[in-house]
Order: sequence, then C-alpha cells, then structure tokens
Amino acid sequence: MGELTPEERGQRIIGACLAEKSANPYEVFRNVARRDFVRMHGPEHHVLDGAAVLVAYHNAGGDVDLPAALAELASRGLRMPGAMCGLWGMCGATASVGAALSILEGTGPLSGDDSWGSHMAYTSRALEALSHIGGPRCCKRDAYISLETAVDYIRERFGVRLEKDDVRCGFYPKNAQCLGERCPFFPANTTGA
Repeated sequence: MGELTPEERGQRIIGACLAEKSANPYEVFRNVARRDFVRMHGPEHHVLDGAAVLVAYHNAGGDVDLPAALAELASRGLRMPGAMCGLWGMCGATASVGAALSILEGTGPLSGDDSWGSHMAYTSRALEALSHIGGPRCCKRDAYISLETAVDYIRERFGVRLEKDDVRCGFYPKNAQCLGERCPFFPANTTGA
C-alpha cells in the first residue's frame, strides 16, 4: 500500500469504527489500531482515540448520532498536528477524547454551561496521569491512559457504563521507544487482557 494521506487514514479509521459493536473503548481502539492504516505513532490517533470513545458510548446505549459525531471528530482530529505531546505539551490522544466529549455535549468556546469546565477537568486528569509516566512518546500508551480516564468520566458525567478491562499492550514490539517495565501496560506489569 502506498503512503496514505492523513485524510485517507482518517476516513479508514471512521469506516472501521462504524463496524465495531463493542461497548469497550479499549477493544474498539485495539481492533482498529491493528489495521495497516494505523501506524504505531502518528496523528491518526487524534481521530482514532476519540472515535473509540464515541463508538463505545453509542454501543453502551448513549444517545449520539454516531455517523455525524464521527465525521465531526475526524474533522477536528485531522486539524491537530503530529508531535503535540513533545512540541505543545498536550497529548493528541487526550485532545481527541476531549473533542469527543465536547461533541457529545455540543460544547463550544462560548458555552456557558458546566460542560466547558468539565471537559477541561477530564483533560487535566488524563494529562496528569500521562505526566507521571513520562516520555518518550507512545501513542498507544497515551491512548490507553486517555481511554481509562474517559471511562470513569463518562460514567460520572453521563451515567453510561462503558466496559473497562485491564490493558496489556500488544503493540510494544513495534515501538522502538517503548518504556518497557516503566509502562503500566507492559505485559510484565499486567494481569489483564
């Protein structure tokens, strides 16, 4: 396969996510992240990570027009540059999930309800968890942390229970910068799926 454009990757991610039936965002994420159009690291995670949340939310009974929400998420995610974690101090995985939350509540920059601040609280919790692990980058690890934080947030905020599991990373052999045992999802550190 030739090199795909970011837009092509985004559209393939959305198409694959629409076929997912799980209420477990980790499962949705893993199933799509294993596809050949998702690289180990890359800005396609700025679409995939929030999409996994939207799909799981929908499949758990959450009220959302999934095709429209995924299209909006792709539009937002594709505007985020790569390497945000190192260059901007903001993880694209967390920003993607934050975008998904704002889509769920129709939040915008002028929103006067509590959703604006609530989504900031989510991203700050996720980023704090990432900060304790440290770098270098790992888009899969950052996705798992962002999803883990989102599952709890969505239960608290919306009363929708997304499935949660103990994550055991299967992507580490492809990551030249893997932290190994410093990563909470490295197989030697986990007992889960």
